[in-house]
Amino acid sequence: MILAVHEAAHAYVANLLGDGTAKLAGRMTLNPLVHLDPIGTVMLLLFGFGWGKPVPINPYRLKDYRRDSALIALAGPVSNFILAGILAVAFHASGGGVAILILLVQLSITLGVFNLLPFGPLDGFKVVAGLLPVNLAHDFEQTSQLGIVVLLFLLLTPAFSTIVSAPVSFFTKLLLGF
Repeated sequence: MILAVHEAAHAYVANLLGDGTAKLAGRMTLNPLVHLDPIGTVMLLLFGFGWGKPVPINPYRLKDYRRDSALIALAGPVSNFILAGILAVAFHASGGGVAILILLVQLSITLGVFNLLPFGPLDGFKVVAGLLPVNLAHDFEQTSQLGIVVLLFLLLTPAFSTIVSAPVSFFTKLLLGF
């Protein structure tokens, strides 16, 4: 569910910005099966870390590629934070009696925070590239292939927990009160 919201948000914003590629591919949906990447799903089941199928974007259909790409990328993490807020409201409305909502809030926040890290292929990389001046963005984009190495390092060391846990803890406390 959380992954489907994230990917559908990318597709929805791309469509709003003039690129209907994802919509035509059936990716503007909350059906999680449509957004599963076979290898990413196996990795998630085996190692607790995986990924979804990237939403297809046609850059030629966007009016301002740099700005629009950044907005499309930002839509995924923002949707996770909105979903976390909705789930937190549901948790409080239930009187705190639905424990699975705590986990879903934390997972949604974690996915949003993680995807905002500025390393390729994550959404944060595209957001930063869209915010930088053109000459710096070009140099920054040349580092995208190093991103996977940095991500592997982060995931295999305590660095990931150090970087991601503080904002996740902060937003969890903000939304759930503990």
